[in-house]
Amino acid sequence: MPISEQISTRVAQLGSGVFARNDQRKAVYRRRLNTSPDLPPLLDLSLGSTDLQPPPVALEAIRAALDEPASASYCLHGATLPFREAVAAWARRRFSVAVDPEREVLLLVGSQEGTAHLPLAVLNPGDAALLLDPCYPSHRGGLQLASAETVLLPLDPERGWRPDYNHLTDSQWDALRLMVLGFPHNPTATTGEQAWLDAAMAHAIDHDIVLAHDNPYLDLALDGEAPALLRHPDWRRCGIEFFSFSKGWCLGGYRIAFAIGAEWLITALRQLKGIVDFNQSLALQAGAIAALEQAPQWPERLRGAYRERRDRMAAALRSQGWVVPHASMALYHWLPLPAAARGHGLDSERFCAALLEATGVCLTPGNGFGPGGEGWQRLALVHPSEELEAGAARMGAWLRQL
Repeated sequence: MPISEQISTRVAQLGSGVFARNDQRKAVYRRRLNTSPDLPPLLDLSLGSTDLQPPPVALEAIRAALDEPASASYCLHGATLPFREAVAAWARRRFSVAVDPEREVLLLVGSQEGTAHLPLAVLNPGDAALLLDPCYPSHRGGLQLASAETVLLPLDPERGWRPDYNHLTDSQWDALRLMVLGFPHNPTATTGEQAWLDAAMAHAIDHDIVLAHDNPYLDLALDGEAPALLRHPDWRRCGIEFFSFSKGWCLGGYRIAFAIGAEWLITALRQLKGIVDFNQSLALQAGAIAALEQAPQWPERLRGAYRERRDRMAAALRSQGWVVPHASMALYHWLPLPAAARGHGLDSERFCAALLEATGVCLTPGNGFGPGGEGWQRLALVHPSEELEAGAARMGAWLRQL
């Protein structure tokens, strides 16, 4: 094989990724639009990239800081202290927990960066780690890059997606070195319960396992109270929790997030990050600080819009013959394949590809979230209700043709 064509085994195992495959399909559809303007416009419901806007105070803080020369400089860990102090103050307000900004907080370039890098920081090749199935793709990708052995914990819709920890034997628990959970849960749009996380922490303590909890949707539960690792009294023993500005403050493209966790885990992740990346610009950090301090209720303001979109889109889809399970968190519907698609032998990938080609509506195939996602697709509520309802009508008309 020519040297120019060699890639590592771990990269080959990663595959293309569901969002990359969708991106290619969308590019093809856009080219078709250029030559066939009568086609319906692209309606991208495949990414949780909202059309709702960030708090103005965050954008104003970013603009003001952009003129400071330091904002264009590399940012090392020491310069992130004001950000980490703002995070610690937020944690005190949000969870009534005292957090050390020096030892227990770390700035991230998006929470996805943190969850993908953590396995490299805490696992050796061949170590076993537990993932929910389905789960967010970067959770699996991080384990693959760390050459870890993946153990899947299937989530059953008949159980309301509640994790069944009895699915694993004692010997399997003893072999684990890391668990990666995330509630509210992407992609199933399930808020989850604190008891689910508390039970996981009990297993983590009993079996000496790191518990990582991905929590970017903390403030976007539409039903119930979102669970949080920081609510467990023993989180400092072996826990780390990832939070993001992408969803609650609509700053997804700005790629800024943070982790709060046990000192030894934050130290390990910080050491790895010190080798592979720098931190976000001080200007972006200024915007995040403003969001935490001056717009703490912004996520709550979003919930009304997402609740309306959830309810109107569910009604629109059901009127077109879809089965629509209840979504208890914002941003998504997790939809089983329609009967017409199953009758034509379509799996989730081929269904979403055909749907986009025929209607211009792009969903995310469920197989991209793991084996347990096959037979499902994720729909993101990232456009106004009227556009969502029009998309439902487009999809319904195509399904009737099937």
